Amino acid sequence: MYTLIHNLTASQLFKRQLPVFLVAFVIAELFYKFHSFTLECAAFLATWYVLGAIEQKLVPDKTPPRR
Repeated sequence: MYTLIHNLTASQLFKRQLPVFLVAFVIAELFYKFHSFTLECAAFLATWYVLGAIEQKLVPDKTPPRR
């Protein structure tokens, strides 16, 4: 998470990660009912990761990460 925040500009963060985050959040809210915060949080983070990977494959980023 630290690397994500510090390697992306604010516009990159909102353009690329916010939509994926929101989709993962909605999926988690609608479908994950494990009756355990830890399991639901882990499933949400895994969903966010997988959706982010899919989005990265479908729409590659053309701007280099900031240093």
